[in-house]
Amino acid sequence: MDNQQEPQLKRKLKSRHLSMISLGGTIGTGLFLASGGAIHTAGPGGVIVAYLLIGIMVYFLMTSLAEMAAFMPVSGTFSTYASRFVDPSLGFALGWNYWYNWAITIAAELSAVTIIMKFWFPHTPSLIWSSICLVIMFLLNYLSVKGFGEAEFWFSLIKVITVIVFIITGFLMIFGIMGGEPVGFKNFTVGDAPFHGGFMSMLGIFMAAGFSFQGTELLGVAAGESDDPEKSIPKAVRQVFWRILLFYILAILVIGLLIPYTDKNLAMEDVAMSPFTIIFDKAGIAFAASVMNAIILTAVLSAGNSGMYASTRMLWDLARDGKAPKFLAKLNKNGVPVNALIVTSLVGTIAFLASFFGDGVVYVWLLNASGMSGFIAWLGIAISHYRFRKAYVAQGRDLNDLPYRSRLFPFGPIFAFILCAIVILGQNYSSFLGGHIDWTSILISYIGLPLFIIVWLSYKFIKKTKIVPLEECDFSTNKNY
Repeated sequence: MDNQQEPQLKRKLKSRHLSMISLGGTIGTGLFLASGGAIHTAGPGGVIVAYLLIGIMVYFLMTSLAEMAAFMPVSGTFSTYASRFVDPSLGFALGWNYWYNWAITIAAELSAVTIIMKFWFPHTPSLIWSSICLVIMFLLNYLSVKGFGEAEFWFSLIKVITVIVFIITGFLMIFGIMGGEPVGFKNFTVGDAPFHGGFMSMLGIFMAAGFSFQGTELLGVAAGESDDPEKSIPKAVRQVFWRILLFYILAILVIGLLIPYTDKNLAMEDVAMSPFTIIFDKAGIAFAASVMNAIILTAVLSAGNSGMYASTRMLWDLARDGKAPKFLAKLNKNGVPVNALIVTSLVGTIAFLASFFGDGVVYVWLLNASGMSGFIAWLGIAISHYRFRKAYVAQGRDLNDLPYRSRLFPFGPIFAFILCAIVILGQNYSSFLGGHIDWTSILISYIGLPLFIIVWLSYKFIKKTKIVPLEECDFSTNKNY
């Protein structure tokens, strides 16, 4: 490919875009709806500990990713790094795994949009809303990377402002400045609070917390289109981690203090019963349910928008590397991988339509396999960074030359790998308990793992790839990504 004549990805994403893309990838329905159910299951103390541990793991993963992405900013991060520093077959499997993860997520978000819109328009056909949102997501990604970045910035800003207002309102209520009598810490002593159900309940929350934090790795995918990756990526990593941790921990603390974990409404994933809606309603904010529904709609659009961006870039990179059909490597004059975008959109549509025909069993299986994919991508980051650093030193390179250096190596990637593996293997531990093994539930939960291993080993067998020796790992950054 002649790099002088062919269009290239445009480095149009600024530091503020990167921060908000990563932030927007994590603040969503996991916080607005599922946080209530988590508190109901493990009590406020159990949830805070689980989110803190997962937050620390994500911090190490993000610093690992930042070290590689600041040095080598490419759009196919997980695939490229694994191919260069571990084994090309692992890179192939991680690339397709991540593309599939987000392509199916787009379909899930389109399904969610129809549920949200029925809150206001209960009698309109679902297909209308999902089609409108798909067109919006497609156009935001088609026009230019800057258009995607701006849209994601404003989507994320709405969510950030909501969480900040919620936290401030909550603390005013806790101390009795708003909403009547001060609540104080009395809900932390209801029943067996703050820790309900012991360690096994907390283990169950690890899964929910992990899913809530998924999306932070979008930073790495966006690195290839960042205007100054050496500075903007480390800056975004530092900002994003603390913001996410503060937002999640403080928001959960507010919910746990204001609503007893025994409240049955917390277990309902319904906008009217969202802990955010309940607390805003108690504070006397008019139309709280409608306001939260609108905000959840922006969260869903944001997730779908980010998903389309991430999966399109990954598919383009796989094609450019000869691991996907060549026509998918085409860029338009604005530097957008348009063919990869069209194919990704079509896959999202097909999976979405599958939920309308029959009982949607296929769609549920696809979605469960996708849920596992995010954790597999994180495992890939931890393994790739460990090998990256080892190879960097083995080739006699100076660590001081790295634009950004991850702290606490090798503890960081090893800790992230172990905790991630525990989350993956233990995500449906309850199916193995009670004397009766629920094989259907196990298959639905773990289907993503054997699929990934099959793709990985098939490519390895066909191409006869081997683990790259540390001395032969490719650190060249002179390619025009």
